Amino acid sequence: MTINSLATYRPKLHFAPKKNWMNDPNGLVYFQGEYHLFFQHHPEGTTWGPMHWGHAVSKDMITWEELDIALYPDEHGTIFSGSAVVDWNNTSGFFPEEPGLVAIFTHHLDGIEEKPQVQTQSLAFSHDKGRTWTKYEGNPVLGHDTKVDFRDPKVFWHKETEKWIMSLATGHTITFYSSPNLIDWKFESEFGEGIGSHDGVWECPDLFTLKIEDSEEEKWVLIVSIGDNPEFDRGSFTQYFTGSFNGSTFTADHESIKLLDFGKDNYAGVSFSDIPDEDGRRIYLGWMSNWRYANQVPTEGWRSQMTLPRELAVRKVGEDYKVIQRLVGELNSYFSEKVDIDECIVEGTKTLKVEESYVDLTLNLERVDAEQFGITVHHTKEQHTTITFDSVKNVLVLDRKKSGQIDFSDMFLLDQEVKLENTDNVQLRLVVDSSSLELLVNDGEYSLTSLVYPDKACEAISIHTFNGTIKAAGYVSIPCK
Repeated sequence: MTINSLATYRPKLHFAPKKNWMNDPNGLVYFQGEYHLFFQHHPEGTTWGPMHWGHAVSKDMITWEELDIALYPDEHGTIFSGSAVVDWNNTSGFFPEEPGLVAIFTHHLDGIEEKPQVQTQSLAFSHDKGRTWTKYEGNPVLGHDTKVDFRDPKVFWHKETEKWIMSLATGHTITFYSSPNLIDWKFESEFGEGIGSHDGVWECPDLFTLKIEDSEEEKWVLIVSIGDNPEFDRGSFTQYFTGSFNGSTFTADHESIKLLDFGKDNYAGVSFSDIPDEDGRRIYLGWMSNWRYANQVPTEGWRSQMTLPRELAVRKVGEDYKVIQRLVGELNSYFSEKVDIDECIVEGTKTLKVEESYVDLTLNLERVDAEQFGITVHHTKEQHTTITFDSVKNVLVLDRKKSGQIDFSDMFLLDQEVKLENTDNVQLRLVVDSSSLELLVNDGEYSLTSLVYPDKACEAISIHTFNGTIKAAGYVSIPCK
């Protein structure tokens, strides 16, 4: 592996730090024309270490400017995950003249000898659009006497009750607190016992409303990330619950496990705060990695990238409610040309040459009688990633065993699979970047996010069938030159 080939892994469309380690997105907030991305950052190494808050800003969530580190460790501990909000009405008292940003984050102190770790919630505020930060002199503002895992505060203003609501990861539950001023917090309720997946510790919650498609109704959605458990082959992943929230208690519609992403590499994602009402979108961003191998992925000088930003909605499917993900429209301006794939019958293989540093494929596939069909992204002549629809089992399988550099993790070799309602008609959108694939199926009903480490992003894309034919049509979007 050459230094040059390692450099090719740096993404063209996704945010990655200039150097050293990154994990969870933190403090996602929109303020005065800028999207802010804070992130878990170890500025002294390329593996996880003492956490700081790194910082980047963007006008469109695709091109980011990395700024100075926002929050450094102090006597209360290192700086774990959290959120940021605009205090429009100066409820905190930090902004007597004009609104500003408040960061709500976890202070983490490692356990010493027989003493357990200590995790508390603290505040910092900024008067200059997040360029400099002042930590609140009364930190920490929230702790717990017995909960060892007590972290990742996600805060929003609940208009109906006129108070701030905090969702906090507390072991295998999410605990809700309320506050009039971001400083004084009151326990409201605890959610999670006996419901959903408990394969690992619960982390990085987010609670918000989403509009139900083709309806004026809304649903509350609670996102919960699940930490890696070495007993299972899944690694870290993210689940969600739909339900209702009355300002104190979240009540889920279901006890079943619903995955936000069926790929291996979308974790700890949360949504942006304070998107303007006239915009109306709920925009989500995740960490594109998996705790099973995040410290071992084959990049040099930097580690990790974020997913592309996605607009979320809820779709009613029968009596079920599903969270839908669509890539934000801002992405379209990074492509200048569409190469049409005219409607055709495919039996065997049809190949389109696409030698680009990143591509965006939209494709409709209608099964005629094929037992299996799908697409292959040919990174190089020897390296490829295959996406297959099995019409007998009604499953989608993403296979990256021959995608390039793979020898850093046994779990990286495992197929990524999702059960579909049927495979008679499938619509997919696939964005291929230097070291990732983001696949959205059936207008965002299913998501598979996957890292790959090939020598090139894409040389060709082929449509293939097995034992029969399909109808195919769509287009490939080509990058701006």
